Amino acid sequence: MRVFVIAGELSGDKLGAAMMQGLTELADGQVEFQGVGGPRMEAQGLSSLFPMDEISVMGITEILSQYSHLKARIRQTADAVLAARPDVLISIDLPEFSLRVARLVKAVSDIRTVHYVAPTVWAWRPGRAAKMARHIDQVLALFPFEPPYMEAAGMRCDFVGHPVVTDPVATAEEIAAFRTTFGLEGDYLLVLPGSRKSEVSRLAPIFGEVLSRVVAARPDLRPVVPAASPVAEAVSEAASTWPGNPVVLDPRSYPDPALKRGAFAGARAALAASGTVSLELAAVGTPMVVAYDMNWLSRQVISRMLLVDTVTLVNLVTQTRSVPEFVGKNCRPEPVADALLQVLDNPEAQAAAMAETMQKLGRDGPPPGLRAARAVLDGIADANTAH
Repeated sequence: MRVFVIAGELSGDKLGAAMMQGLTELADGQVEFQGVGGPRMEAQGLSSLFPMDEISVMGITEILSQYSHLKARIRQTADAVLAARPDVLISIDLPEFSLRVARLVKAVSDIRTVHYVAPTVWAWRPGRAAKMARHIDQVLALFPFEPPYMEAAGMRCDFVGHPVVTDPVATAEEIAAFRTTFGLEGDYLLVLPGSRKSEVSRLAPIFGEVLSRVVAARPDLRPVVPAASPVAEAVSEAASTWPGNPVVLDPRSYPDPALKRGAFAGARAALAASGTVSLELAAVGTPMVVAYDMNWLSRQVISRMLLVDTVTLVNLVTQTRSVPEFVGKNCRPEPVADALLQVLDNPEAQAAAMAETMQKLGRDGPPPGLRAARAVLDGIADANTAH
């Protein structure tokens, strides 16, 4: 069996490696991989066509500035797929790149195409599903509410679970080691201002004002700021002006992932930017308040296009509004601080929703990589039967 697989970001490399491991297991090792990927996928037997980071471009201006190079890589990748004649082409996230490859491949062949990670058509731009369906046969979804949207557009869609359910959870020893490393004895509050520079620059001043109010009400509460590698410098700089003598967990100085696990699991509560981090917090049962803002133009456009009244994944998965959320014009220090103080007073209020989220995302079932592999093989078998 021949599989061509494409990933362009670290998260995609992680998903791809787990799925490749599942395919190798289910196909008794009789599988050959080609494509584009990172170190984890290469460890599973992929020889990458070119370095994965060449295509991990985000944002309209970045894409435009590298358009000719990206276009050449899209054509090169599509040509490699057509030359390989695989049983299936699997693209992982990164729709700006991978769906263009799939379109070129489908234009001149009947190679089966699978896209792993459904686009957020439930949140905005629902027309993307119909456009995808022209050249994607099957979608592998991370969230249980996504298949109906994809199926309505004419694609097979399998919910395979979210990788957060397989992430290691801190032990009591790791929580204690984190506290000891930074001399923390009492309660502490996680502060997570995002993993992109634009997020940090926009949210850091607001989060600083929130902390002024919270620390004034809770002088014994220590802010702890785990910084993502790409923004470690910006986060450290911002936190140096915040009240409460924040502890910055800088991965450049403290690279051990066990420290970050300990920090997440031992916190009383968290103030977090919107995104996957809310699932990381739910996985360890740390209650949260989500706050997020964007530039004025993005806010105007997205507020008019948004189809849901919450962007927090715990709320979406459970169909509750358990996690307080302040987005766009609502992202103001006073209401965010008030909500955070309420969560600190009653951290158990979110416990049921967080546990339900993990259960619905597949915590008690087979690992998502194996489920994804099984769905791919089932899709191929069904297509062969139909022919």
